[in-house]
Amino acid sequence: MTAIDEALQNAEALLGTEVGVSNWITVDQTMIDRFADVTHDTQWIHVDPERAAAETPFGGTIAHGFLSLSLASRFAYDCFPMLPGQVMGINYGFNKLRFLSPVRAGSRLRGRFVLAAVTKRNARELLRENTLTIEIESQDTPALVAQWLGMAVFE
Repeated sequence: MTAIDEALQNAEALLGTEVGVSNWITVDQTMIDRFADVTHDTQWIHVDPERAAAETPFGGTIAHGFLSLSLASRFAYDCFPMLPGQVMGINYGFNKLRFLSPVRAGSRLRGRFVLAAVTKRNARELLRENTLTIEIESQDTPALVAQWLGMAVFE
């Protein structure tokens, strides 16, 4: 059996189950400010703690939604080591993405992955769809939920 066929068989056995929970990451004001600088998104709700505390219902600044989403790559790194015979992993996109709750500066986030689908596209590519939930520590509503597609490329 080839490495990709073995990976497909193993993944099919896990469909509908949680396949990974990442470590927690703190999203502090420094991270938010650095993200704002890199993306040129310096809206005051992200970078002005005093104004955000006075003029928003959040009690301070909040992270950019795309900052929370960008941490998905780190969360995946925590949860998905390279498979036998895999030479790379590629972010293939999203089928659905919803931002559900603001992430206040100082919050801790982690990712939870549930395998929703797996498809062998060809002799080298295995497409996996995971439901990604980015949780905010001590909150019932997650920061976001997404249907994330990842391509495992084999030798």
